[in-house]
Amino acid sequence: MARFIFITGGVVSSLGKGLMAASLGALLQARGYRVRIRKFDPYLNVDPGTMSPYQHGEVYVTDDGAETDLDLGHYERFTGVSSRKSDNVTSGRIYQQIITRERRGDYLGATVQVIPHVTDAIKAFATADCDDVDFVLCEIGGTVGDIESLPFIEAIRQLKNDLGRGMSISVHVTLVPYIAAAGELKTKPTQHSVRELAALGVQPDVLVCRCEHPLPDSDRAKIALFCNVPKEAVIPALDAKSIYAVPLQYHHEGLDAQVIHAFGLPPGREPDLSRWGDIVDRLQNPEGNVTVGVVGKYVGLPDAYKSLNEALVHGGIANRAKVNIQWIDAELFEQDDSEIAARLEPMHAILVPGAFGERGAEGKIAAIRFARERNVPYLGICFGMQMACVEAARNLAGIEGASSTEFGPTGEPIVGMITEWMSEEGIQQRQAGGDLGGTMRLGAYPAELSGNSHAASIYGATEISERHRHRYEVNTAYRERLEATGLSFTGMSPDGRLPEIVERPDHPWFVGVQFHPELKSRPFEPHPLFASFIEAALKQSRLV
Repeated sequence: MARFIFITGGVVSSLGKGLMAASLGALLQARGYRVRIRKFDPYLNVDPGTMSPYQHGEVYVTDDGAETDLDLGHYERFTGVSSRKSDNVTSGRIYQQIITRERRGDYLGATVQVIPHVTDAIKAFATADCDDVDFVLCEIGGTVGDIESLPFIEAIRQLKNDLGRGMSISVHVTLVPYIAAAGELKTKPTQHSVRELAALGVQPDVLVCRCEHPLPDSDRAKIALFCNVPKEAVIPALDAKSIYAVPLQYHHEGLDAQVIHAFGLPPGREPDLSRWGDIVDRLQNPEGNVTVGVVGKYVGLPDAYKSLNEALVHGGIANRAKVNIQWIDAELFEQDDSEIAARLEPMHAILVPGAFGERGAEGKIAAIRFARERNVPYLGICFGMQMACVEAARNLAGIEGASSTEFGPTGEPIVGMITEWMSEEGIQQRQAGGDLGGTMRLGAYPAELSGNSHAASIYGATEISERHRHRYEVNTAYRERLEATGLSFTGMSPDGRLPEIVERPDHPWFVGVQFHPELKSRPFEPHPLFASFIEAALKQSRLV
């Protein structure tokens, strides 16, 4: 039977609960345990699919088509365990399920209440689909004291009793701020946070204390005394130079050992963390240096492109190179043409990521044209592939009005809304006026690659599976005219209807993909497209 680790946070948000959960999962794996990590989000959206990237960061997509919190990306990158729909649940999804049952009469006339109906639903999500693991790590979003998170805290209080002694523990992540005027760390916020959690019936077994300065032994002892935990279970968490150094740092501070001890399990063998050491060594001792320009529309918030950022880092790890990312607002190129050369000439490679809507589209098309004409390595992802096709249509095929129906009615729909496609569940159909949430082509879909293509040589295969998240597709009615410009359609859906990859054989490295390869990249298994892209950027750096 799986043991449960409930992870909460206090004082402020953005303390790194997700990264801590991912690191702890990786450390338990290194000790030989099987793990699964879950995220409970208190907001009322059913999922983050309709939320602005500026509100919530990127939307992570699983193989089975769930739109989830970006923390699931950390979980996958650190543990290599593919997440499922059952690994992320929101208050909105829980209430939706309960209201649907109530309308159906499933509660047999009973008054539907937070306790027990909402808490029972949360417990059901926590314990479902985990028979094949030793530990389930459940991260509760938000901070203790938030009104939205109260049902989740109550649910884990009940679960600790339901599961029985030795089957669950609580890990609380909190802040120990440094007050410059006083020249010392302050433990009171942590004491108050733990007191708030304990008042709700959950006593932490392990405390993870985020701090900017080393936590003195005396402060650890003080926190332990007032928070009712052993001093060894007060784990300092200082900032690291790289997120991939965090598991090593937590192990050094004894986090995994304290978790094992809290469960009353034998310490067992020391975990083998050599591969983490190799990753850190590659990051700290690069043999090359490249600069990649990412021309996007959400560049004001790095979390909007979290997986993309990490996939580029993984490409650097594969090539033992430092990847410097320049985030460039696509709208700059629409306001001033001189900005195009000024911003892009120093780049060793250019990437246009996925996006929604017309804003910034013309700037992205300008960046794509620059990459094509100047022979700069180019990777277009989702929207970036679609705009590569529009750019070719306008500037090479002579189709002046080439556009996307996403931007409004057009006489030359190079890109159009996908209304029907085949999935494992059968034919999927959508309408332009339908709901936005969960209605895209979501999750993993297969693609077939041309045997003599650049893409096939990069993958080392002609059959691949990649994750999608989009509503619009390149219109194959224009395929012949686009291929006449030198843009080859080298990857298609198995039924031959949906373009998956385009490339330019006459270009040093020019690839556009309809899917999101960044979602499947791992530090130990960099995605082949990103590894090849950074390799091309290194070659470009030697020419500049």
